[in-house]
Amino acid sequence: MRILICDDDALIIEQLQQYIRNFFEHISVKCPELVCFSDGESLLADKGEKDILFLDIEMPGMNGIYVGKELKKKNDKIIIFIVTSYSEYLDDAMRFHVFRYLSKPLDKQRFFRNMKDAVNLYNTMTVKIPVETKQSVHTLPASSVIAVEAQGRKVTVHTTLCDFESIHNMQYWLERLPKNRFFQTHRSFIINLEHVTDFDHNLVHMSDHQSAYLTKRKYSAFKEAYLLYLESTR
Repeated sequence: MRILICDDDALIIEQLQQYIRNFFEHISVKCPELVCFSDGESLLADKGEKDILFLDIEMPGMNGIYVGKELKKKNDKIIIFIVTSYSEYLDDAMRFHVFRYLSKPLDKQRFFRNMKDAVNLYNTMTVKIPVETKQSVHTLPASSVIAVEAQGRKVTVHTTLCDFESIHNMQYWLERLPKNRFFQTHRSFIINLEHVTDFDHNLVHMSDHQSAYLTKRKYSAFKEAYLLYLESTR
């Protein structure tokens, strides 16, 4: 993991560094690499991995809204925190799907809660899943799995890459897939909440024109799980 801070206020950079180090010390995990920038141009020129970013809006030269949009174009998995005193930028920031919006002055307890959510999201996105077929084994990020579907004895893993016919049954996939991102909507379907586009009382529609049955008795639980998922990614 690589964490970046971009702010033209040296005191805020220092405070964020301290809070981040304190957070990882609190959870007894070695602090990841921390890299700091004082302007958007330097950040965009950086060639390293960008996993979690704390981004100011008001900076000399490129503002944070422009920089955030450019980074999302290159890597839509980057987890961006907007850190600013100006709440009027909230709508613009949400348009490129920032993770959270932190107001200055920073509250340490709120910061810790949001960092916990960000690390959980990062871990889920980077989990690797082995998909074993009769011919081979393919290792994919869990986030690329759209759904797992059972048709009789045949179990198909639908992914953003292609479909794989798994040698494992549905129970195996229920135990293997991250429970905070996947939901069994029907005995024949386990779906990735990340890929849901819309749903009703009977069907869940997902990316790549995939759809899954939704058992009526599971509708309320599915709706709650989906809303919790959306809240965790805001």
